[in-house]
Amino acid sequence: MRLKSHVVALCLLVCVGVARAQVKASGTIKCSKPDAEYKVDVGPNHALVLDQAKCSAGTDKPFEISGVKSGSGVSSNFSDVRGNKSKFHGYYVDTMENGDTGEYSFQGTATMKDGAIQTTEDSWTLLRGTGKLKGAKGKGTCKGTGATDGSLTWECAGEYTLASK
Repeated sequence: MRLKSHVVALCLLVCVGVARAQVKASGTIKCSKPDAEYKVDVGPNHALVLDQAKCSAGTDKPFEISGVKSGSGVSSNFSDVRGNKSKFHGYYVDTMENGDTGEYSFQGTATMKDGAIQTTEDSWTLLRGTGKLKGAKGKGTCKGTGATDGSLTWECAGEYTLASK
């Protein structure tokens, strides 16, 4: 009898684990040229930059979590620029199409030419969210490409574990 109760308990734990399984998500995000940008020169070929840009979901492949598509977002970023290389960290607040929000932290590197970003990559972590993202955990990576107008297009992928209800 004791063995049967252990088997039942193990089955329940496995079912709970499957219910809280990781959800994969991927898609594109496009960020405009920063609306606000503050630069402080440190020395020759070295500057600190604080900027903020508006972003939107990619039209061909929007980022989607549990059936809800990303709508718009704001990226706030701090960069340490040395020559044609940059290290950065910041926060991204994403507002999904249904009004749910997610707040992410990110950090990464960029390669630049004549002060414009050419390629960039980062890793991100979901810090907190509302609605379907409340209590969720998530992490992933993004790779970005700069455009001549100062915008960036990001290809992002990651995994989420949604909170149990």
